[in-house]
Amino acid sequence: MKAALTSRDAAWRSLAAVAVIWLLALIVSGIAPRDRLTWFMEVAPVLIAAPLLLATRAAFPFTTLAYVLICLHGLILIVGGTYTYAHVPAGFWVQEWLGLARNPYDRLGHLAQGFIPAIVAREILIRTFRFVPGRFLFFVTTCICLAISAFYELIEWWSALVLGQGADEFLGTQGDQWDTQWDMFLALVGACAAQLLLSRLHERQIAALRR
Repeated sequence: MKAALTSRDAAWRSLAAVAVIWLLALIVSGIAPRDRLTWFMEVAPVLIAAPLLLATRAAFPFTTLAYVLICLHGLILIVGGTYTYAHVPAGFWVQEWLGLARNPYDRLGHLAQGFIPAIVAREILIRTFRFVPGRFLFFVTTCICLAISAFYELIEWWSALVLGQGADEFLGTQGDQWDTQWDMFLALVGACAAQLLLSRLHERQIAALRR
């Protein structure tokens, strides 16, 4: 019982830290973003996720690993919204360092779009739907991440139809005609990498919550 309480308390403390970090980051980034509309569109997932995580904290607290990754994903979105993905300063440093043709921050965002949801999805599948860790869980988790990535690309398409050139900063294609395909491929790579690298740690934390 003590171990279970400790694990649950740790999860709640992690969520509290996520909420505080996100709030501070949103305040700072919202002061003078490069483009206000793009900022709002980029941070919208954070504004949606935060109340959902708080509302479900008692019924379904996630593992500490999941909360840490969720926090990181939110910060990636907030930074991208502040500068727009094509103009993030850290991306320019990497671009110059590696001699790339474009700012790669958008690539990082889509890699995270597969990496982080993979851990969240597999946790829900294991704890709620009683999936057993193995190849089938790996396959279903990967499919969920690809579906999320594809839906996000649809959102970008709809935004372009509605806003026209006003959506250019949100799309962040930087002239790459294969940007959509790259985005989904990187989400696939991220989803597979997360499961290969973090599955054992994740399962230990899930087991601690179950106890």
